[in-house]
Amino acid sequence: MTEATTGANKPNTAKHTASSFGVHNYEMPNFDLPKMEMPDAFREIAEKGAAQTKDNYEKIQAATVEATELLKDTYTTAAKGATDYNLKVIEIARTNTNAAFDYAYELLAVKSPSKFIELSTAHARKQFEAMTAQTKELTELAQKVTTEIAAKDWRYGDTMEFHKVV
Repeated sequence: MTEATTGANKPNTAKHTASSFGVHNYEMPNFDLPKMEMPDAFREIAEKGAAQTKDNYEKIQAATVEATELLKDTYTTAAKGATDYNLKVIEIARTNTNAAFDYAYELLAVKSPSKFIELSTAHARKQFEAMTAQTKELTELAQKVTTEIAAKDWRYGDTMEFHKVV
């Protein structure tokens, strides 16, 4: 019981060929689809789908541009804030270094232990007050930058959320 097949009924298949390394190259069989006219209802659905896809793409593209601008603005604000913060740290370091050299210079003139204790106590008090003020300045600067960065996100509402595009 063997069936006779003609060449017209066989699907087109590519032959398995071996590469120079001995591995077979497998390819998908080629099936010819019958050519027929598409009903108007299907065409209408396809056109609506394409229009909706194009509309969704444009919305996504606009959202992407907006998100990119937000990121650029946020990055710029953060970079400026970090620069301001670092400049303040350098200024504080310079002030503290000058105070240390002034203290060392004043110590060279000390002749008695009581004068040494008096000078050291006064210097420690001034440094503690300066450190307190410097810490307050740095905290305020960091809060200002954080507030500016967070303010960039508030134009989207109370929380950042992805908007449904469909």
